[in-house]
Amino acid sequence: MIEISDMDTTDEYFVGTCTHINESEEIDACAARRLGWLRRMHEKGLRVKVAAFEGVRAGFLYAMPIEISPWGPLGRNLLVFPCLYAPNQGHGVGKALLGAAEEEARRQGLKGIVTIGYRHDFWFMPASFFEANGFVECDQARWKSSETGSAAVLLWRTFAGEVQAPTLLKPNYRFRPIPGKVVVDLFWNTFCQTSDIEAQRVREVAEEFGDIVALNEYCADDRAVLLRHQISRGIFVNGREIGWGYEAPRDGLRQAILQAVGGTGA
Repeated sequence: MIEISDMDTTDEYFVGTCTHINESEEIDACAARRLGWLRRMHEKGLRVKVAAFEGVRAGFLYAMPIEISPWGPLGRNLLVFPCLYAPNQGHGVGKALLGAAEEEARRQGLKGIVTIGYRHDFWFMPASFFEANGFVECDQARWKSSETGSAAVLLWRTFAGEVQAPTLLKPNYRFRPIPGKVVVDLFWNTFCQTSDIEAQRVREVAEEFGDIVALNEYCADDRAVLLRHQISRGIFVNGREIGWGYEAPRDGLRQAILQAVGGTGA
C-alpha cells in the first residue's frame, strides 16, 4: 500500500512547492529556485524520498549528509533529514519514510540518521513521533518559540559503530549599525520554502525604502557563512529580530522598518 521512491521529474512540482500546487506565482517561482538547488546537491548526496499511499503521493522526506545541510545541525558521518512531510496520520507513511532514510544512510556509508524535532502539539516534525520510532535526544535548543511555545530538540538514531553526537546551531549574530540607516540583516537558505519566499519579500520591501535601508544578506547555502553565523533563517532590523513563524508578511516588514526609521531619525 505504501511505496517509497527517489524523486523523479513527475514528483518535482509536488516536492518543489511543498505540496502547495497551483497556489500562487510566488510559490511557483520559489519552487523553481529550490529544485535547482536540490539538483545541484544531488551529486553531494542529497536525496528526496517520495511516498505514495495507494498510488497517490502522500509525503516526502529530504535526506542529505549532515556536512551539506544549510538548515543544520552540525556533525559528521550522519544523514540528516530536515523535513519529513506526511500529514495523513495512521497509514504508516512517516515510518516508511524513516526506513527509507536509514536505507539511504547505510547506502552512503553513514553511521546514523538525525533530525530536529519539536516539543509541541502541532503536526510538523513532532519530537514524540521520532522518539516512538527509536530516536533519542542528543541536544536541545536554549530557546522556546514565542509564537507556538515549541522547543527544538535534536534527535538521532545510530547503527554503525561510534560516532560523535551532533549539535544544534548556536547563533552568532552581531549588529553593526550604520549612522542614518536602517540596517536589515537577512539570513536565509534556498532549501526551506518559507525562508526562500521570505528572503524575496525582504528584498522587495527593502527596495521600496531606497537608500534609507542597508540590506545585508547571509545565505546559509554557503557553508562558510553557515558555520560563521550558525543562523539558517532570520531577519534583524537594527539588531532586533523579527519573525512570524510563517513567511514574513510584506506589511509586517514595512511596519518594522518604519518603526526603525523613526528611531534612527533617517
